[in-house]
Amino acid sequence: MPSFRVETPTECYSILVECGVAGEIARHIPPKTGKVFVVSTEDVWRHQGAVIARGLGGVPHEVLHLPGSEENKRLAPLEVLAEQMVERGGDRTSLVIAFGGGIVNDMAGFLAAIFMRGIPVIQVPTTLLAQVDAAIGGKTGVNLQSGKNLIGSFHQPLVVLVDPALLDTLPEREYRAGLYEIIKAGIIREPGLFRFLADQSKQVLAREPAAVDRIIADAVRMKAEVVSTDEREGDLRRILNFGHTFGHALEAETGYKRFLHGEAVAWGMRAAVYLGESTGHLSAEESVQIFDVIDRYGPIPPVYGIPAGNLLARLVRDKKTIQGRVHFVIPERIGEVTVVSGIDEMVVLEAIRSALQ
Repeated sequence: MPSFRVETPTECYSILVECGVAGEIARHIPPKTGKVFVVSTEDVWRHQGAVIARGLGGVPHEVLHLPGSEENKRLAPLEVLAEQMVERGGDRTSLVIAFGGGIVNDMAGFLAAIFMRGIPVIQVPTTLLAQVDAAIGGKTGVNLQSGKNLIGSFHQPLVVLVDPALLDTLPEREYRAGLYEIIKAGIIREPGLFRFLADQSKQVLAREPAAVDRIIADAVRMKAEVVSTDEREGDLRRILNFGHTFGHALEAETGYKRFLHGEAVAWGMRAAVYLGESTGHLSAEESVQIFDVIDRYGPIPPVYGIPAGNLLARLVRDKKTIQGRVHFVIPERIGEVTVVSGIDEMVVLEAIRSALQ
């Protein structure tokens, strides 16, 4: 079983990557745990809930459902679930199991962070994107109308169980959306992973087990290393935002209804590459290589009808903007990025326009 360790100043935990590991969840529940709450969505529970139910065995538990979808990633559903937890006997000894995609991981993690001022959470991600990103690192939160993840908390899990077998029922579009997050990992820190994605795209898209296991392990290892070094995004962890600053603006501008998160990140990576090339940080040759890999794992949904100026205006409301200065993660070469602020707005606007074409 590949196991990766996250070690921060506040918490230490393992990320276990193995087919079937979700079915062993009972052994990761600490002794003297009180009520166990599994937080999921109705569709995930319908397709995969039996895995967790079997894995819990005789452990008493309650199943709570979130509405799902990015537009419902708000505070109101969490208040409903918190009330249900109290009604069903939840207290400070309770535990949350987040069982679903990235939205569930973020929301259930936040629910655990704020219920009774904080109870433990176990993350069991069921989408590729969540397995390599959302479930790892302790970032939890919900959206506001004005931007993505603007309310949240750092709340590290007890353990993350990454079970590639849960991807068997994942729709093709969701699978590709997760691949964009893995491409991101290759661009920012893992050139070997990037080359594998470039050379083995047929195997990856066909979901050949060996290829899927390889890319998940590489991406998980990378994020575990980064989070261990910088738990709260003070320095190194900012590189994980490559593609996200532009991508979050795209999601907010389209009401979180038009693009999956990974698709928005893919478009955001394109914008960041244009920005990197126009500011002299990235060569034209490496820009072409990045665009080629993003394209071969596409398509990204069309971006017609989206005003570039609106996206530019939304950048200043991103949670990573500090005192009005937008910080962009832009590539210098495949496997290395830098964080830059103070770029002229017209240069940024032109990068957005190029990515929208």
